[in-house]
Amino acid sequence: MIGELLPESVVAVEAFGEEGVREFGDAPLYPQEEALVARAVAKRRREFTVVRACARRAMEKLGVPAQPVLPGERGAPHWPDGLTGSMTHCEGYCAAALVRAADLASLGIDAEPHEPLPEGVLSAVALPAEAERLGALAAGSPEVHWDRLLFSAKESVYKAWFPLTRKWLDFSEADIDLVPATAVGPAGHRHGAFRARLLVPGPVVGGRRLGHFDGRWTVRRGLVATAVTVHHG
Repeated sequence: MIGELLPESVVAVEAFGEEGVREFGDAPLYPQEEALVARAVAKRRREFTVVRACARRAMEKLGVPAQPVLPGERGAPHWPDGLTGSMTHCEGYCAAALVRAADLASLGIDAEPHEPLPEGVLSAVALPAEAERLGALAAGSPEVHWDRLLFSAKESVYKAWFPLTRKWLDFSEADIDLVPATAVGPAGHRHGAFRARLLVPGPVVGGRRLGHFDGRWTVRRGLVATAVTVHHG
């Protein structure tokens, strides 16, 4: 699912539901990782383990020896030298996407349950213009939970932003324009794109300052997934 939103140079590994837990849930943790979840509840420990197993599988596919994935500044994962990537997990789904740093400057992925945001959350994350556009999108395609899709897109934007800037990006500092799906795939799957206009000075990549990030989205299997990729030039 996530892999369909990313360039071919990116290796994405994902785990769905109980099938994913059976495949990855008993994967060993490194001692440094074990210390981080020693007192965690079962759900937290399971997601932590599965998403790191996905990341290590992606490392191996890129020819990089498997190694710990530890949180760095602001919780962002610290990747092996020469790689960049992103991880996400929600109820019933975990995924990791990795790429050689020579192929992409940065990337961000996010997955969420395809259901409305809890009450009060949209007003905290959406700019007035975004909220207005969501209304029009919902009128045209009410089967998509556009509020949740917007939230996921903002998460992916932040995950792509932070490795390039080492700075916080508030929800109000990126204006995201979601493009409706142009076609409906099998079993009602929907796919689309989005552009995030940065309202603060963007990172300098390849000698130019970026004013926006571009991303893609999909709705399928009861999930919303988004991905942002930042190219070198």
